[in-house]
Amino acid sequence: MQMRFDGRLGFPGGLVNLQDGSLEAGLRRELSEELGEAAAHVPLERADYRSSHAAPGPRVVAHFYAKQLTLEQLLAVEKGAPRAKDHGLEVLGLVRVPLYTLRDGVGGLPAFLENSFIGAAKEQLLEAALCGAVEPEMRSLGQRRGGGNRECFLFWA
Repeated sequence: MQMRFDGRLGFPGGLVNLQDGSLEAGLRRELSEELGEAAAHVPLERADYRSSHAAPGPRVVAHFYAKQLTLEQLLAVEKGAPRAKDHGLEVLGLVRVPLYTLRDGVGGLPAFLENSFIGAAKEQLLEAALCGAVEPEMRSLGQRRGGGNRECFLFWA
């Protein structure tokens, strides 16, 4: 997820232009603008599509995609994000979601969900986490540094 210019959490993405030709092409353009070239080069397919949500504005529908990345891909995206065109403007930084609950039952994901989210971002996060886009054994980088790590990258167009 990312911290947006307005202080709320959301997923990278934005409006698709007619010149983009497809949702996926528009999403790749938005990922490049907001997260840099490493994100734009992640293969994106229709199979990564998860759902659509009607936004409150006129004729706006948010299409939600989720992509599983290797740890190396995720680190490349994180490293390149501060050099992205919109960094410091639309995007203030990336935020890792803690996909675990601490023993106290409050820390981790429950505490994270108390933040302010834009639009349907909170519901989309839960949808991805609960409906298979995020594998159950996945944890934050702080807990998993061994071989074979996989992280999940979520975004919308």
